[in-house]
Amino acid sequence: MSRISPLKSLLALAGGAVMAALITLPAQADEQSDVDQAAVKAITQGLAKARPQLTIESIDASPIPGLYRAQIEGGPVLFVSADGNYMLATDMYQIVPGNFVNLQEVERKEMRAELAAQLDKNHEDLIVYSPKGEVKGVVNVFTDVDCGYCQKLHKEIPALNDMGIELRYLAYPRAGIGSTSYNKIASAWCAKDQNKAMDKLKARQDIDTDVCEGNPVAEHFLAGNKIGVSGTPAILLSDGTLLPGYLPAKDLAARIGIEDKQAAVN
Repeated sequence: MSRISPLKSLLALAGGAVMAALITLPAQADEQSDVDQAAVKAITQGLAKARPQLTIESIDASPIPGLYRAQIEGGPVLFVSADGNYMLATDMYQIVPGNFVNLQEVERKEMRAELAAQLDKNHEDLIVYSPKGEVKGVVNVFTDVDCGYCQKLHKEIPALNDMGIELRYLAYPRAGIGSTSYNKIASAWCAKDQNKAMDKLKARQDIDTDVCEGNPVAEHFLAGNKIGVSGTPAILLSDGTLLPGYLPAKDLAARIGIEDKQAAVN
């Protein structure tokens, strides 16, 4: 099974460079552009003492002097003191005239738009439900097979297809990698007929467990975490908008600017 290059590219986007490119940060951020290696060492050691299992992807300067931004693999951004003794697990906001700007959400929006654009070019490792005729719109959905609202959305696929909307599934087993839900959804990706396997799982039917090597579920899950997916279904639109939760077919169609022909006739 081929690896999904759009998600690899998305995972590479995480880090301070995206945030710095999107918003004008206070002058202190520029002054900290060269990260103090002693701080990097102290932060790495401090986090390792508390949680040895954590993998740190990157440590960058934050807009606040003496506070560093540590990106955890498959997890959140942590803001850690230079001595590695204190941290904040929260989003950072910049104070601007008339507003508070969530810097992490700015970053996530950029990554969502990048992912949506790349999935339009290459979605071979997604499970896709396409209309028989012209594709008028696309929705990418992070899904879990054991999620009730995911199952409800799955029943809307014929209506979506009838309106010319293509639905593409990315895997997001909420219980995590290695869980029973992971084994189920990975088996759908590894099945000879992926759509048939997914249909059965969404109907709460069993399929043979076959977690093949090289399946993309873990990459989907990590990508979802990075763009702010916290539950399922999570609907990623082509413009990078992330819609949390279930929407009926007609409402989803309206959200992407496609008219429900049957509703229009009535």
